[in-house]
Amino acid sequence: MRSLATKLTLAFLFVGLIGAVLVAVLVRQFTQRQFDRLVLDQNQQILVAYLTSFYEANGNWEGVERAFRPGSETIIPRGPGLVWEARRGLFILADANGRVVLSAGNKHTNRRLNPADLQKGVPLVVDGVTTGWLIFAPALDRWEAGTLEGNFLLGVNRVTLLSALAATGFALIVGGILAYTLTRSLRELTGATKILAEGKLGYQVQVRSRDELGELANSFNQMSSQLEQSNQLRRKMTADIAHDLRTPLSVIMGYTEALNDGKLEPNPEMFAVLHTETLHLSRLIDDLKTISLAYAGELPLSNQSITPDVILNRIANAQRVKAEREHINIQVNIAPGLPPIKVDVERMMQVLGNLMSNALRYTPPGGQITLSADMLGEQVRISVADTGAGILPEELPYVFERSFRGDKVRQQPHGETGLGLAIAKSLVEAQGGRISVESAPGEGTKFTILFPPQH
Repeated sequence: MRSLATKLTLAFLFVGLIGAVLVAVLVRQFTQRQFDRLVLDQNQQILVAYLTSFYEANGNWEGVERAFRPGSETIIPRGPGLVWEARRGLFILADANGRVVLSAGNKHTNRRLNPADLQKGVPLVVDGVTTGWLIFAPALDRWEAGTLEGNFLLGVNRVTLLSALAATGFALIVGGILAYTLTRSLRELTGATKILAEGKLGYQVQVRSRDELGELANSFNQMSSQLEQSNQLRRKMTADIAHDLRTPLSVIMGYTEALNDGKLEPNPEMFAVLHTETLHLSRLIDDLKTISLAYAGELPLSNQSITPDVILNRIANAQRVKAEREHINIQVNIAPGLPPIKVDVERMMQVLGNLMSNALRYTPPGGQITLSADMLGEQVRISVADTGAGILPEELPYVFERSFRGDKVRQQPHGETGLGLAIAKSLVEAQGGRISVESAPGEGTKFTILFPPQH
């Protein structure tokens, strides 16, 4: 039995069947017991009156059993069910001394009851004297068929049985429908995973509900979309890196071939170009290694406690000469009394260096870059803001993706690989922080880094 729908259907059927049988049994037992109690309560008064009259007429209990035989002639009129009650033992008649004078099949005749048993019965009083005791036994047997009582209980039992069968059939139908409905989404997800395994990334399934299965379908669609997006970014990054590798390699190969063929004579300018392109290749390889280690969680870190002002002043001094050459002002704003943070200083310099390089690249002459540190709630906030061109809204969610390049980057070829911000994000998160970006075209860009303080 491998089908989940079959298992669920049988489970619903089993639960429905158990519930229906349990309800039927409880209803039957309760109805019979209450009906027996009703008949006994009604006949109790009749019996007391009849037995009292019998004793008044005869002066003793001799021959009382004949009054309950079918067809007997007696001064005691029999009410409904009294003959059955005496025969079935639903009541016992004892004399004043507790000796049983009437019971079912005369099984207990002449047996003496103890006072505790007598107190459970109804005293039969004639002229102020207790002449006997009428004791009712629990009604546990069925009423005989053919009597009014028996026909009534038989009808109740039939209706209860039919109700149980109807409930079982209804449970089977509803269980089958629910099982099919529940497993339909699972079947679709199973088929979708096979399609995904075949390489068709981005495949979506229909979300049919808002329950856990609906959440599962939503999660699958999200995963599929992210896989497709990651695959596209991976292809794009591979193509970009191949392009970036090809450019310096082409330059190096061109010069070396010319030198090898004797077409060019070595000179300092040629060596400077070769050295620059080699540094470009080295930087690219280092970036790829850094981001690979960061994503794998194997990036070595040397964390130490340091105040934010030390890091910001250091990066400002390192970039100040380049900023002055570009006629860009660097301003540092440090809130007083900031607690230290635990970070790898060199890695943080690499992060801030990437952010400063972007800010210097896209801030026009006369612009300003502001480095600031303050508290945001219980977090230490470090910000790098510029007055540059800003980032388009449709590009903003992807700025930290590997090999992402906005249109404005392509307009200004700087030999960059597009890994700077992805590396910055990886390094910040590896040190337990968070990085985000705010930007608007023409209004500049602000990168914010949050770290928990060291107390």
